Amino acid sequence: MSEAAAPALPGSRVNRRLAFVRWVRRTHGWFGLWGALLGLMAGTSGIWLNHRSTMKLELPDQQQTNAQIALPDPRPETANAMASWLQGVLKADRPANNIRVERSRPVPWAERGGPERSGEGRPAMQPERWTFAFGGPNKLMQVEYWVGNRSASVRTTQNGFIATLTNLHKGTTMPAPWILLIDTLAGAMIFLSISGVILWWETHRRRLAGIVIFGISVIVTVTLAMSPLQW
Repeated sequence: MSEAAAPALPGSRVNRRLAFVRWVRRTHGWFGLWGALLGLMAGTSGIWLNHRSTMKLELPDQQQTNAQIALPDPRPETANAMASWLQGVLKADRPANNIRVERSRPVPWAERGGPERSGEGRPAMQPERWTFAFGGPNKLMQVEYWVGNRSASVRTTQNGFIATLTNLHKGTTMPAPWILLIDTLAGAMIFLSISGVILWWETHRRRLAGIVIFGISVIVTVTLAMSPLQW
């Protein structure tokens, strides 16, 4: 007959628990080190983004200018051709980050049943609208062109340090690698939250007080998040 398996000793369970806690603590530290700089950037810019509407906290170092540029003759026939021409005129160091084409459609007041009609009794139509974005988080050039016009409007935004941080936070005009990098920060924050709870649970004996604090934070968070929906 085979020998019965020996019961697990309490000391072995304690050793496994201590090994798990040590692993969580080490990994928690490495994840925190990885996201330290990005977290500092996101936290600093998040203050402005969080309070920009309620407290009217304006960006201190952002400047905007508007201008009109004349189009060549003949005018570019496609949005892509227009983007290539604009890159040279605006002296942008890279192609457009974003190209949007809004198709021709009835003017808004015609859609609401307004009186304006074309000669054949059809609603008046607004032309196609092309928009382009050039630059990066520190300088952004936005171009608007209505097909058929002889000029296009250009709005240039010069961003200082804080305004650049907010654009990095939002991913404005940033390429896919930067977005993926920010995704790693989001994943690190999720792990830090979970591992932080695990470390607290395994290293503190006054768990009832922690459970009460956690429960209050959940109630306050859910209440504040749901309150705008009740207005």
